[in-house]
Amino acid sequence: MQSREIPSAERRMLVVVLHSGDEAVESLTSAAREHDIRAGQLIGVGGFGDATLGFFEPDRRDYRPIPVPGQSEVVSLLGDIAWHDGDPVVHAHTVLGRPDGSTRGGHLLSGTVWPTLEVVVTDLSTTLAKRQYAEAGVPLIDLDLT
Repeated sequence: MQSREIPSAERRMLVVVLHSGDEAVESLTSAAREHDIRAGQLIGVGGFGDATLGFFEPDRRDYRPIPVPGQSEVVSLLGDIAWHDGDPVVHAHTVLGRPDGSTRGGHLLSGTVWPTLEVVVTDLSTTLAKRQYAEAGVPLIDLDLT
């Protein structure tokens, strides 16, 4: 993984370039921790050798895994970064293009990069915090905590 801060008078930006074999969520979380991104927005493109997406099922309060085996193009990757229990949490959704032109989309649970994933993270110059919501069963951004 490589990352570099892009200087800007208005906002701090970080370019994170993941290499073959990097795990996307882990790598983006590490970059957020390393560069102390307390609140961020991310966008990216690239490819995965395999990935697991998720669809949130409210009755179970958990994600149903959607395996996406084999090569796929990251057509779109969007998300945010906030903090929960002292660590950054990457919340990303993606649309993956398949070889036949079909797509799969959902919450990015994991993805093994192949050959690259290029992500731009915009630091929002604040801190966003998550708290555990009992009704949802997952930590969500709580603006009262900022």
